[in-house]
Amino acid sequence: MNNKKIWNEHEAILHSLQDDILVTNTDGIILKVSEATGAHYNVKSEDMIGRSVYDLEKEGVFTPILTPLVMKEKKKITLVQTSNEGKKLLVTGIPVFDQNNTLVRIVSYSHDVTELLNMKKYLTDMEDEMERVKGELEILRNRHHYKDGIIAKSEEMKKVLHLALQVAEVDVNVLLLGESGVGKSHIAKFIHNKSPRKAGPFIEVNCGAIPESLFEAEFFGYEAGSFTGAKSQGKPGLAELAEGGTLFLDEIGELSLVNQVKILKFIQEKQFYRVGGTKPRFVDFRILAATNKNLEKAVEEKTFREDLFFRLNVVPITIPPLRKRTEDIYPLIEHFINYFSEKYKRKRSLDEGVLHQLLLQDWNGNVRELMNLVERIVVISPKHLIEMDHLPDRYLKSSSNYTDIDDNGQSLTEVLNNVEKQILSKVRKRYKTTVRMAKALGISQPSVVRKMKKHRIK
Repeated sequence: MNNKKIWNEHEAILHSLQDDILVTNTDGIILKVSEATGAHYNVKSEDMIGRSVYDLEKEGVFTPILTPLVMKEKKKITLVQTSNEGKKLLVTGIPVFDQNNTLVRIVSYSHDVTELLNMKKYLTDMEDEMERVKGELEILRNRHHYKDGIIAKSEEMKKVLHLALQVAEVDVNVLLLGESGVGKSHIAKFIHNKSPRKAGPFIEVNCGAIPESLFEAEFFGYEAGSFTGAKSQGKPGLAELAEGGTLFLDEIGELSLVNQVKILKFIQEKQFYRVGGTKPRFVDFRILAATNKNLEKAVEEKTFREDLFFRLNVVPITIPPLRKRTEDIYPLIEHFINYFSEKYKRKRSLDEGVLHQLLLQDWNGNVRELMNLVERIVVISPKHLIEMDHLPDRYLKSSSNYTDIDDNGQSLTEVLNNVEKQILSKVRKRYKTTVRMAKALGISQPSVVRKMKKHRIK
């Protein structure tokens, strides 16, 4: 008996292909497979013949399956399939019709794209990392370029500047939130200077400083002779001056409900009429707004329009108060000392006791308060070294009770030890780690550890 297998041309061609080729009927039964097919799914190719693709999917050999999709659409379908070993296969299914245009077979072929997808994910991760590093480098590059004190040593402020850099690239409305003095207007300028509109004007409108009766004329401008006292040639408003640049609405929460309606219409339509005018004027601008108020609460209380709030609050950025980013206090002090020393041609530096005192303040006025105080002591100090008696009284009283300690007959050494213990205890509560405590106190970390051990501070 001759057991020699009869050579089949079609089978030979099929198996000569290195790709995964699989043929099923309309019931999903596998009729033919190439020899390369089984390797993709860690099974023998010949064992797949006669099996149902539906059963193989249930067994986890591969998922999803193409057969029902091709039968439904009756056209070429491509998708990514996952094998039982986690391989990613780009699978294409093709319908085969007979002479009566009846679907009789589905032929599918696939390519292993696991490495390709892994490489794509790696490249995506690398791009994200590069964007992060780029953002941090941009922050570092610009950190000392602003005399108003945009310094980000703390993680809290780094996050603010990173988000500011992201939104600067697109004309999205940004609402800057935070207490008075945290630097909202400086962040607004930062966003403008990093935006595609940086060559255009930056127009700041203090909504709380313009009287309600004059707001429309100041903001939108007026035509000649529109009211008593108007300039004969008329006057462009602040909105008009923002053409091609950024319009910064500071203290937006101070606007009356009447003026809120006008601002909302202006933002939506980007057109306006001057007071006394009949010709619409169009302006191209980007809106930034800021407030120290809780606008969500104001909306609930009906003192701020909900539609204007949602129009402005596309991307909110909350700037933390200085007491919540204590790592920035020392570099800010250093920055302002250098800046005002140069501005007033008075070289000044801080006594260690003064520095410690400033580091312990609550700074309810935030960066603005700190900047004003440093400017004041640079100006009034008659000596190179700024000492404790140059500080205003309230900065001596508010930081700690140690300035009023009753010695009770103690020696100077004992009094100083008590003062040192109180300072260390307060700094420990604020900075948590000995590394941050050392930076705040201007001493080494081992010194902090040694002093804490000495005073039994945990």
